[in-house]
Amino acid sequence: MLYGGFALAQNYPTKPVRAIVPYPPGGGTDIMSRAICAKLSEAWGMQVVVDNRGGGGTIIGTEIASRAPADGYTLLITSPSFVINPTTRAKLPYDTVKDFQPVTQFASQAYVLVVHPKVPARDVKEFVALAKAKPDALNFGSTGVGSGSHLAGELFKYMSGTHLTHVAYKGMGPALTDLLGAQTQFIFATILPVSPHVRSGRLRALGVTTEKRATTLPDLPTIAEAGVPGYHANSWSGLFAPTGTPRAIIEKLNTDAVKILHQSDTRERLAADGAEPAGTSIKAFEAFIRDEIVKWGKVIRAAKISIQ
Repeated sequence: MLYGGFALAQNYPTKPVRAIVPYPPGGGTDIMSRAICAKLSEAWGMQVVVDNRGGGGTIIGTEIASRAPADGYTLLITSPSFVINPTTRAKLPYDTVKDFQPVTQFASQAYVLVVHPKVPARDVKEFVALAKAKPDALNFGSTGVGSGSHLAGELFKYMSGTHLTHVAYKGMGPALTDLLGAQTQFIFATILPVSPHVRSGRLRALGVTTEKRATTLPDLPTIAEAGVPGYHANSWSGLFAPTGTPRAIIEKLNTDAVKILHQSDTRERLAADGAEPAGTSIKAFEAFIRDEIVKWGKVIRAAKISIQ
């Protein structure tokens, strides 16, 4: 049996692998997924194809992955919505815990509070003052109701005592398009997709959501230190397989992905875009997912967020 499992892992993959990303192209999870899948393609000598299936607050793509054959040839790469949806949704077409096997966490990422240059606020304190002076006048986009970027905004509203209007999109790509066009005024986004626009001056960064400053943006204060004490939130991305995927394949996926995440060029690339590479063990990622479901469940219930 052990020999059979070893042989199975050694031969895997023998055909292209599909990695479902439940977001449209252009967001942080998509950018990171493409970088890592390209590395896996090189390592295996077999193409790993990113399949963007955005919509439904990531439920559409996640459901497709849950119904795929558990043979290692359909994987899921997703982020906080995965652990948020079980609390915000009364009913899901899949079981978050039972239908998926966590493989490894790719990285953790700070969200950045970025505003359109037309917003007359140069820092977090000025932004809070503006929001209090004009209740509900400032609109913020997100990757969907109940998504990580949405909850980062809801937590900001709650802790800053402001009234802000949420606008849900099908992914970070379209949300950023409307922000750049001044259809919305601000967003909480991971560093990867917004950093080029911040550097070009098309967007203005006010603060990061993590407890410590981001190494790639050392001059940008945390939101907690800049005006909303105690505030912090962060994003992450990780690899999953349908439950029932042979253990030998799960272990190979973990080993190969972790090896890639520990390579210096991968770490440098991700760090340059504001992501901290993780590369956790299977057990550590399983525990992380359980803890995230509990943590965000408390926040969601306190904010009374629900989606029918």
